[in-house]
Amino acid sequence: MSKSIPNVDWANQLESVIRQFVKEKLELIMREEMKSFLEIEQAGTSNMRNGYYQRNLDTQYGRIEGLLVPRDRNGEFQTQLFAPYQRHTGWLEEAVIKMYQSGMSTREIGKFIERILGNAYSPTTISHITDVVKEDIEKWHTRPLHKRYSVLYLDGLYVKLRRETVEKEVIYVVLGVNEEGYREILDFFVGGQESAYVWQEILQNLYQRGVKEVLLGVFDGLPGLEEAFKAVYPKADVQRCVVHKVRNTLSRVRKKDQFEMAEDLKLIYRSPNKKLHWRCFNSLNQNGPANIQEKFNLGQMSWMSSLHLWIIQTVFEV
Repeated sequence: MSKSIPNVDWANQLESVIRQFVKEKLELIMREEMKSFLEIEQAGTSNMRNGYYQRNLDTQYGRIEGLLVPRDRNGEFQTQLFAPYQRHTGWLEEAVIKMYQSGMSTREIGKFIERILGNAYSPTTISHITDVVKEDIEKWHTRPLHKRYSVLYLDGLYVKLRRETVEKEVIYVVLGVNEEGYREILDFFVGGQESAYVWQEILQNLYQRGVKEVLLGVFDGLPGLEEAFKAVYPKADVQRCVVHKVRNTLSRVRKKDQFEMAEDLKLIYRSPNKKLHWRCFNSLNQNGPANIQEKFNLGQMSWMSSLHLWIIQTVFEV
């Protein structure tokens, strides 16, 4: 788990958590890859482990830094996850997320391992690595969750998975911030087009796993999503994600004025306390340029309804 960062950086926060998750799982696969390489592929030789070296890998979610890659004493091991000088992957991270989503069978996991590692290894090695990954997936999905979360962020990320088609699928991501201010991915689900019905199923699953109380839900304006969230957590407050709210507000403003408007909005949602929230809000509402002020007034009720909820989030941010 990682320490929470402000809602204004929601997109960066989500990418950071996903990068860390992918990094941990790639390192797990490589450790088992090395173990099988020495014990199965090179059984009977004197070759052995020789520590790790670090490298960076660019993904759709930004750069993974300090990825630990195993090495052997004879210099004969080369991970099959990526080429020696490859610096970017456009699908490997999605394969990892796909494997760790809910409901994957052993056969499906095995197919993903085969696709990730290619045909460099024997069926015995592929089977061994599959068993280890499957066990880790089961542990991840059955790990204890907190009973109470201060904030649940819901987001659907559209990506192209390397398949027979190039159609985009949505990755449903639930990010939780607990009462100590730490954030963690609670669950993934991949498939189809984003819908409130699927979100409700995901939330019901989390409730059954022990997440009984949520103070605040943050998500975009997907039709029916607020009702779906309230059906599972009726006592929680809800707020549109500030990233989506800012985009919606800026869409009402002339392009040449958008930068100035965005800077003024930052003062509102980056304020550290309630008093400054309202001061910045009223300043823009009353003293902003006439053309911007008029546009802001169109959505000010939406912003006003969110101000007290940002105070809740500020408590858990450092």
